[in-house]
Amino acid sequence: QVHMVESGGGLVHVGGSLRLSCVVSGRTANIRSMGWFRQAPDKAREFVARDDWSDGATYYGDPVKGRFTISTDNAKTTVYLQMNNLKPEDTAVYYCYIDTPEGQNYWGQGTQVTVSS
Repeated sequence: QVHMVESGGGLVHVGGSLRLSCVVSGRTANIRSMGWFRQAPDKAREFVARDDWSDGATYYGDPVKGRFTISTDNAKTTVYLQMNNLKPEDTAVYYCYIDTPEGQNYWGQGTQVTVSS
């Protein structure tokens, strides 16, 4: 079993910053990638960022490039999302996830980020 808990969400003004954390526990020996999605009200879940160990690359969604930075610890137990220069359109519930080479996906419960103008 894999358990994931996000934290760090909250209310911030336009231009502000937040840092999200996601702690992963359980059977995490075989992780292919770790990352973040987000979902705004009445919108589809949107890719934000991921660290992918299958190719050693880091990927970002176009709306967050240059403003958000993903990082992970060496043990792959925690994934972070540093969010700078936040905009109202960044308001969403942010979910961390991991996936495995076998195609299994695990998700956290989500943390709310609200950017006020």
